[in-house]
Amino acid sequence: GQEAIDTLLKAMEDHRKDLVVIVAGYDGLMDEFIHSNPGLESRFNRFLHFEDYTPDQLLEIFKMQCQKSYYTLAEGAEASVQSLLERESRKDPISFGNARGVRNLFERILIVQANRLAAREDVTKEDLMLLTAEDVQELL
Repeated sequence: GQEAIDTLLKAMEDHRKDLVVIVAGYDGLMDEFIHSNPGLESRFNRFLHFEDYTPDQLLEIFKMQCQKSYYTLAEGAEASVQSLLERESRKDPISFGNARGVRNLFERILIVQANRLAAREDVTKEDLMLLTAEDVQELL
């Protein structure tokens, strides 16, 4: 709120020679924040804009998340993940074009997989590390 902005402005003024302030967020929200106070507008004069990831890039991030966590995508699962990512990108283009959205989907798929495997008695290590198209399609 206003108290935080006032505190930030004071610190930026008092320590302008040895303080760097970096703020980050979605375009519209950052515009509102910067323009909420003339003091902020005059002190933030460098802006970097990062484009949202494309669905293909999001798929690569998903596959890296799988690799990092030692999961394998079963045959057909990658196409299902691609469809899911495209749907999510269309559904919420403002906030889905980032790796956090991919991580959240990955975690939701793991929950579906865990529920599927919980119903079985003969689960192998390979089963535990395999994400199927059905796991993904459960979210579609």
